[in-house]
Amino acid sequence: MNVRDFKSKIYTELATITKALANPHRLEIIELILDVRHREEYESGHIASAMSIPQDELIEKLKELPKDKEIVAYCRGPLCAMAHDALELLNKHGFKAVRLETGFPEWEINGLPVE
Repeated sequence: MNVRDFKSKIYTELATITKALANPHRLEIIELILDVRHREEYESGHIASAMSIPQDELIEKLKELPKDKEIVAYCRGPLCAMAHDALELLNKHGFKAVRLETGFPEWEINGLPVE
Protein backbone atom coordinates (compact mmCIF):
# COMPACT_ATOMS: atom_id res chain seq x y z
CA MET A 1 0.00 0.00 0.00
CA ASN A 2 1.46 3.35 -0.98
CA VAL A 3 1.39 6.47 1.20
CA ARG A 4 -1.53 8.05 -0.66
CA ASP A 5 -3.67 4.90 -0.29
CA PHE A 6 -2.74 4.65 3.39
CA LYS A 7 -3.71 8.29 4.05
CA SER A 8 -6.97 7.80 2.17
CA LYS A 9 -7.78 4.74 4.27
CA ILE A 10 -7.04 6.64 7.49
CA TYR A 11 -9.20 9.61 6.54
CA THR A 12 -12.10 7.39 5.46
CA GLU A 13 -11.93 5.43 8.69
CA LEU A 14 -11.64 8.54 10.86
CA ALA A 15 -14.50 10.25 9.04
CA THR A 16 -16.81 7.29 9.59
CA ILE A 17 -16.03 7.09 13.30
CA THR A 18 -16.19 10.84 13.78
CA LYS A 19 -19.63 11.02 12.16
CA ALA A 20 -20.83 8.23 14.42
CA LEU A 21 -19.52 9.96 17.52
CA ALA A 22 -20.88 13.36 16.54
CA ASN A 23 -24.33 12.18 15.48
CA PRO A 24 -26.32 10.14 18.03
CA HIS A 25 -28.56 8.83 15.23
CA ARG A 26 -25.56 7.06 13.70
CA LEU A 27 -24.26 5.43 16.87
CA GLU A 28 -25.39 2.07 15.54
CA ILE A 29 -22.18 2.15 13.49
CA ILE A 30 -19.98 2.25 16.56
CA GLU A 31 -21.43 1.41 19.92
CA LEU A 32 -18.33 0.99 22.08
CA ILE A 33 -14.83 2.35 21.58
CA LEU A 34 -12.29 0.40 23.57
CA ASP A 35 -8.84 1.79 24.37
CA VAL A 36 -6.52 -1.15 25.05
CA ARG A 37 -3.38 0.90 25.74
CA HIS A 38 -1.82 1.01 29.21
CA ARG A 39 -3.91 2.93 31.72
CA GLU A 40 -1.33 5.75 31.98
CA GLU A 41 -1.60 6.35 28.24
CA TYR A 42 -5.39 6.44 28.43
CA GLU A 43 -5.28 8.91 31.32
CA SER A 44 -2.99 11.26 29.40
CA GLY A 45 -5.42 11.38 26.47
CA HIS A 46 -7.92 9.17 24.63
CA ILE A 47 -10.66 9.20 22.01
CA ALA A 48 -13.75 10.92 23.38
CA SER A 49 -16.12 8.46 25.10
CA ALA A 50 -13.65 5.57 24.86
CA MET A 51 -13.62 2.95 27.59
CA SER A 52 -10.27 1.85 29.00
CA ILE A 53 -9.42 -1.80 29.48
CA PRO A 54 -5.70 -2.42 28.96
CA GLN A 55 -5.04 -5.39 26.68
CA ASP A 56 -3.31 -7.34 29.46
CA GLU A 57 -6.45 -7.01 31.67
CA LEU A 58 -9.00 -7.76 28.96
CA ILE A 59 -9.46 -11.49 29.59
CA GLU A 60 -10.42 -10.76 33.21
CA LYS A 61 -12.91 -8.03 32.24
CA LEU A 62 -14.78 -9.63 29.34
CA LYS A 63 -17.92 -9.89 31.46
CA GLU A 64 -18.03 -6.08 31.71
CA LEU A 65 -18.45 -5.75 27.95
CA PRO A 66 -21.78 -5.98 26.12
CA LYS A 67 -22.01 -8.80 23.58
CA ASP A 68 -24.86 -7.09 21.75
CA LYS A 69 -22.80 -4.06 20.69
CA GLU A 70 -20.07 -3.64 18.12
CA ILE A 71 -16.71 -2.89 19.72
CA VAL A 72 -13.97 -0.86 18.05
CA ALA A 73 -10.62 -1.47 19.71
CA TYR A 74 -7.66 0.86 19.29
CA CYS A 75 -4.16 1.40 20.64
CA ARG A 76 -1.14 3.42 19.47
CA GLY A 77 -1.50 2.95 15.72
CA PRO A 78 -1.11 0.55 12.83
CA LEU A 79 2.11 -1.03 14.11
CA CYS A 80 0.84 -1.57 17.65
CA ALA A 81 -0.16 -5.18 18.33
CA MET A 82 -2.32 -4.57 21.42
CA ALA A 83 -5.51 -3.83 19.44
CA HIS A 84 -4.86 -6.82 17.18
CA ASP A 85 -4.47 -9.12 20.19
CA ALA A 86 -7.58 -7.64 21.84
CA LEU A 87 -9.56 -8.16 18.64
CA GLU A 88 -8.59 -11.82 18.46
CA LEU A 89 -9.57 -12.35 22.09
CA LEU A 90 -12.89 -10.52 21.74
CA ASN A 91 -13.91 -12.35 18.57
CA LYS A 92 -12.86 -15.69 20.07
CA HIS A 93 -15.27 -15.05 22.96
CA GLY A 94 -18.22 -14.15 20.76
CA PHE A 95 -17.97 -10.37 20.63
CA LYS A 96 -18.48 -8.42 17.43
CA ALA A 97 -15.23 -6.47 17.32
CA VAL A 98 -13.14 -4.58 14.80
CA ARG A 99 -9.86 -2.76 15.01
CA LEU A 100 -9.32 0.93 14.40
CA GLU A 101 -6.40 0.65 11.97
CA THR A 102 -5.03 3.99 13.07
CA GLY A 103 -4.46 4.89 16.69
CA PHE A 104 -4.81 7.66 19.20
CA PRO A 105 -1.89 9.73 17.87
CA GLU A 106 -3.41 9.95 14.36
CA TRP A 107 -6.82 10.67 15.84
CA GLU A 108 -5.49 13.55 17.96
CA ILE A 109 -3.29 15.00 15.18
CA ASN A 110 -6.35 15.23 12.95
CA GLY A 111 -8.19 17.33 15.53
CA LEU A 112 -10.82 14.69 16.28
CA PRO A 113 -12.67 14.56 19.63
CA VAL A 114 -10.41 13.64 22.55
CA GLU A 115 -10.63 13.73 26.32
